[in-house]
Amino acid sequence: MCSVTLAGVLWDMDGTLLDSEKLWDIGVRELATELGGRMTDELRHSLIGASGPNALRIVFDGLGLDRDPEAVAAAGRWLEQRVTELFAGPVPWRPGARDALAAVAAAGIPAALVTNTKRSLAELCLDTVGRDWFRVTVCGDEVPEGKPAPDPYLRAAELLGADPEHCVAVEDSPTGAQSAGAAGCRVLVVPCEIAVPPAPGRVFRESLVGLTVPELHAVLATPVA
Repeated sequence: MCSVTLAGVLWDMDGTLLDSEKLWDIGVRELATELGGRMTDELRHSLIGASGPNALRIVFDGLGLDRDPEAVAAAGRWLEQRVTELFAGPVPWRPGARDALAAVAAAGIPAALVTNTKRSLAELCLDTVGRDWFRVTVCGDEVPEGKPAPDPYLRAAELLGADPEHCVAVEDSPTGAQSAGAAGCRVLVVPCEIAVPPAPGRVFRESLVGLTVPELHAVLATPVA
């Protein structure tokens, strides 16, 4: 058993708590068409978990377009407006996510939401998830670098007053898992749209259905080397 107390559970949002990647999929594929190109599955998969600026860079490079700052900014505005429309109604939950949040809350373990999504869009998703589950929320436009950099998870741990090495992050994507691991967190990986490679400090689960607090403590005890 791990002798270290679980100081926090840090939840990713898109693809982990909410099945929102399917809505992003509509938005980015329509953006590619708007830009005169076509979104291949390979290009789409490379966008999963990316921060807004990184996603736009990947789209323009993937479509062979010049990254003119004005064109990139216009594409960003177009995508934000389209995704805002898609997020206007309730966003579907991922299986088991609501019960997993409730189990962590019932155990009195501090929780944070850590997402690469910008604040304005994350607030729409929080209308579905609920804000009371989280002591803090950190969005991609509130840190110097989004995932895969460690900044979002480092910031969440700081706001919780917790050591990242005493926290478990719950992620669905390679980008998010890399970010959490780089911050020093142990990572519970529940893949959604694409596979996540094994790495030290990562534990895999098919879904959040039936997740228990003792399992999270076991994740915290996972060796990183």
